[in-house]
Amino acid sequence: MDVVVIGAGLSGLTTAALLREAGADVQLVEAGPQVGGRIRAFRGPGNTSVLGDLGPTWVWPKYQPVVARWVASLGLETFEQFNEGDAVIQGYAPTALRQPLPGQDGMVRIVGGPSAIVDRLAERIDPATLRTSTPVTGLFEDGSQGVIVRLGSGEVITARRVVLSIPLRVAATTLQMPWATRELADLLRRTPTWMSTHAKAVALYDRPFWRQAGLSGRIASRAGPLLEAHDHSGKDGFPAAIFGFVGWPPNVRQREPDGLKRAILDQLSECLGPSAANPDDLIVQDWATNPHIVTDLDISEPADHPGIGPAVLRQPHLDGRIRFAVSEASEVSPGLIEGALAAGERAARELI
Repeated sequence: MDVVVIGAGLSGLTTAALLREAGADVQLVEAGPQVGGRIRAFRGPGNTSVLGDLGPTWVWPKYQPVVARWVASLGLETFEQFNEGDAVIQGYAPTALRQPLPGQDGMVRIVGGPSAIVDRLAERIDPATLRTSTPVTGLFEDGSQGVIVRLGSGEVITARRVVLSIPLRVAATTLQMPWATRELADLLRRTPTWMSTHAKAVALYDRPFWRQAGLSGRIASRAGPLLEAHDHSGKDGFPAAIFGFVGWPPNVRQREPDGLKRAILDQLSECLGPSAANPDDLIVQDWATNPHIVTDLDISEPADHPGIGPAVLRQPHLDGRIRFAVSEASEVSPGLIEGALAAGERAARELI
């Protein structure tokens, strides 16, 4: 192979699509059963319509030129996050308070969610060159100036170049990389994987009833279990939904998954009214249970947004044969969709 890209998250898909369009012979391997990495959608019957985002939700094209360019080139549409009406402030006073809260300037959602970016990029990749449920266990130097990619099955792929597009901590703790210096391995372990220990809940309803009550759907809470919630309805209000970030730590929410759902519905009912108690569906995506995303290091430390890491994360290794391309390694918006796209672009551009 010219290039093996390891990891079919947003960065890996971007790298593979650009390299393929440049004429490279590319193999994309993904440890999980589906592409997208931390971008995931909950879909309706027939796996067609997107009902909610289970990973990231927002982009800021006004301040993110890479996102703006990709949204335009992929023919996607955005709309503003709904924030009209009062928010509910819970746990800051004896009773819940209603008051408006300012939104973030430039924050928008993509029609079809961020998974629409994933879907469009995946369409640019030859299905014959994409392998899911294919974990990699090691990267080794090949005497003929290539890289040996060893798979969990024992199979070996040899490539001229390799792009690692998996979380850096996952790479450091699950891959054999005898070429990596101790300093590099330590740096990979110290780089937190953004949102890897989080859980996100999405409640679906037949209508956005909170809007008629003068509520924005936004909740800011010290009481929980949701620390914050937002209107997650589609562009025209349908499908109607609320999403929230779960504040319970991973060990608690995994020990009591049914109790977590009951507590979420109780909280939504208290904040948005009794209609919130009976959603059409309630989905909780706990990223801390996904070994391809999270490590014990992430779980043992407080969640921390990665800063711009040292330049060595953006430099080639093993005489130019191996590169990292993942959002946390980006010098632009690390940890965010913008960073993932920028990292994929950079790796592809350098290899081309």
